[in-house]
Amino acid sequence: MSGNIKFLAYYLPQFHPIPENDEWWGKGFTEWTNVAKAKPLFNGHYQPKLPADLGFYDLRIPQVQIDQANLAREHGIDGFIYYQYWFGDGKMLLEKPAEAMLKNDKIDLPFCFCWANETWKGIWHGLDSSKVLIEQKYFGNEDYIRYFEYLLPFFRDDRYIKIDNKPMFHIYKIQDIPDLLEFFRIFNKLSIENGFAGIYFVSSVVSHSNVSLDYNEIEGQVGLDIFQKLRYEQDFLFSNGTLKRIENRVKRILRSKNSTNVQVKPIICDYKVGTARLEVKIPHSKYIPCVFPNWDNSARSGKKSLIFKNSNPETWKRHLTNNVVELLDNPENPPFIFIKSWNEWAEGNYLEPDVRFGYGWLEAVKKVKENLEQLIKTQKCI
Repeated sequence: MSGNIKFLAYYLPQFHPIPENDEWWGKGFTEWTNVAKAKPLFNGHYQPKLPADLGFYDLRIPQVQIDQANLAREHGIDGFIYYQYWFGDGKMLLEKPAEAMLKNDKIDLPFCFCWANETWKGIWHGLDSSKVLIEQKYFGNEDYIRYFEYLLPFFRDDRYIKIDNKPMFHIYKIQDIPDLLEFFRIFNKLSIENGFAGIYFVSSVVSHSNVSLDYNEIEGQVGLDIFQKLRYEQDFLFSNGTLKRIENRVKRILRSKNSTNVQVKPIICDYKVGTARLEVKIPHSKYIPCVFPNWDNSARSGKKSLIFKNSNPETWKRHLTNNVVELLDNPENPPFIFIKSWNEWAEGNYLEPDVRFGYGWLEAVKKVKENLEQLIKTQKCI
C-alpha cells in the first residue's frame, strides 16, 4: 500500500420530502425535522446540533449537491457512499438525490452505493412501537436482475468507484438475504456480461446470532472482497459494526437490570475513551476500518439514545489518525477508511459545518490527509 489511502464517507439522502414520510411523520418531514427540535438532556449536552454554511438544505436543489461535493473534495474526502433503499419488486425510497447526481456532471466527486437492506420501523422518533412502516423483501432472481439493471447506469458512470474494474457495492446486512449466494452469483454474472470484472462487495454489519452462514463458502465461491469480522466478539462484520456492538451491549445491560428491556435514560460514553477502546488491531487482510467523528442520536431517540459526549475536531482527528496508522501498518489491506458519516445529522454524526465547530470536522480530515506522507515515515500518531 502507498500513502494513497481513500477516505469514503457514508451519505444519507433523507433531506427532501417524500410522500411516505409525509404520511408517517407529517407533511414536509425530513431529517431536519428532528434535528431542529432536539433539546439538551443533561448539563453541558450539546443540542441542538445545527448546520452552518450549507444550512437546512433540500436535496431537490441541484446546487446543494454541487456544494457538498466541492466541500468534501477540498477537505480530503475521496467519495460518498450513498445509502440506497431497494425494498424489492422495484420499490425504492429516497432515490432521487442519487438519480439527480447521476445526471449532473457538475457534482464532481466519486461515489458508490450501500444497499441499506433493512425494514423501516417507527424508530425515527425513538418510539417503542414495532410497527413496520415499510418491509424489506426479497423476491429472488428476477428481482435481483431488476435491481442490477437499475444500478447499471450508475456503475457505468466514470465517477462510480471501481476496484480492478469491479464496482464497489456495500450491503448493510448480508445475513438478511435468504439466497445470498444466488444474489452474489447474479450480480457478478451480470456485471461481467456488461464489461466489468465482477462486483467488489463490501459487507457492513452481520450478526451471527440468528443466522448460519458458511463464510468460507461465500468467500470461496463468489469472491466477497471485503469480509470484515470484528475482533472482539466475533459476531459482526464491520464497517458499522462498532456502534452496533455498543448497542447490543446496552441491550444486555438492560436485560440484566430491567425485565421490560426498556431504556429509560440515554447511554452516555466519553468519545475519547470510547474510541480508544473501540480501535482494534486489523485482524485480517480484508478488513477496512470504519471511523466516526461524533455520535448523538438523541435528536431521533430522546432518552432512548446513545450519546458520545466530548467529541470535537481534535479528538476526531486523533481517532482518524490512529486508524490511518493501523492501516499503514497493514499494507496488504485495501487502502480505504470508511467514515460514518457525511451528513447523518439526527445521529449527531456528520462532517458538514455546524454552528459550534464550523469547518473543524472537515479540517481535521484535511490535516490527516496532508500528513499521510509524514505518517508513512514515522508510523506514529501525530
